[in-house]
Amino acid sequence: MMYLADGGEIPVPHDRLPVLLPEDVEMDGVHSPIKQDPEWRKTEHEGEPVERETDTFDTFMESSWYYARYTCPQFADGMLDKEAANYWLPVDQYVGGIEHAILHLLYARFFHKLMRDEGLLDSDEPFERLLCQGMVLKDGTKMSKSKGNTVDPQGLIDQYGADTVRLFTMFAAPPEQSLEWADSGVEGGYRFLRRLWDTAYAHLNAGTPGPLDPANISGDSQDLRRKTHETIAKVSDDFERRQTFNTAIAAVMELLNEIRKLADRSTPEGLAVEREALESAVLLLAPVVPHMSHTLWNAFGHEGAVIDAGWPVLDKSALVRSSLEVVLQVNGKVRAKLQVPVDLAKDEMEALALAEENIQRFTEGKTVRKVIVIPNKLVNIVAN
Repeated sequence: MMYLADGGEIPVPHDRLPVLLPEDVEMDGVHSPIKQDPEWRKTEHEGEPVERETDTFDTFMESSWYYARYTCPQFADGMLDKEAANYWLPVDQYVGGIEHAILHLLYARFFHKLMRDEGLLDSDEPFERLLCQGMVLKDGTKMSKSKGNTVDPQGLIDQYGADTVRLFTMFAAPPEQSLEWADSGVEGGYRFLRRLWDTAYAHLNAGTPGPLDPANISGDSQDLRRKTHETIAKVSDDFERRQTFNTAIAAVMELLNEIRKLADRSTPEGLAVEREALESAVLLLAPVVPHMSHTLWNAFGHEGAVIDAGWPVLDKSALVRSSLEVVLQVNGKVRAKLQVPVDLAKDEMEALALAEENIQRFTEGKTVRKVIVIPNKLVNIVAN
């Protein structure tokens, strides 16, 4: 705005926008430099002296629609390129601190609906989903410079690497909860990544995998492949829908344990199953530990960056079990476990349970009063 000598006011003409602020100023930390500079305020309009407005936009003005401007940063003919704004908006996911959960979101919704009403875009809401992350605590207290309890991550990065620090911060707590910082937790994350690295290179040194043929695998290899695809399903859901990154990392840790326990490196078929499991683990961890994942991805013979590789594809047929473990109880106490075909008939499961050696030992000399069969889960024998 510009102020006339008679007290009136007029907007700055379009051809004189934007009004650029002076760069050669002295900041005293208290007063606005342009309010302190009477010469900058002076200008002319149609030959008449006028004064420029010295109040700049409040920070909420700029911060309340920046996300929309990101859709068309090179657009020079107005606030927004409507086509670009409609293509990108609304924002899929907003991640911010709890301090943004009221005012910033409130003002952003206000501005978004204003821009909609002005025809600059068509969507009704600026953001589709909100995630407020927790705080980082040290000894139960929020980290603060004034309290002197902050942790400089650079020292830990120098010691363990950036991937380890990233892994710890995402694994230590769900993103919406506060994270209790502990150096021992960083060490634990480092040990896990070392195990993954060692397992990957032990696999690479064991031989060349053959083609993966799901129809010709059984036993431990079949169990490992099932665990691989169970992990793909869980991590995909944890990342996309649940946003519980700590449980996603825990699932990959479980997968690595199964790889180390079940992998068969004696045959090309077994190596193929292990390769699928290890490559899946690397891809699932790539958003969390990108540097190590990239190195292992290339070590497995893939060209290009791991970030450009596709997400692991779930094979639902690998999740189907042909057999499962059923718990056998006598009077409510577990006395044995038994591998049985899936969906075994109740009478057949009852017969197998009663014939189990350890069950007979605990029912010997007693009268079986009742046999409770829960298909695919347990058999409880009531005897006295």
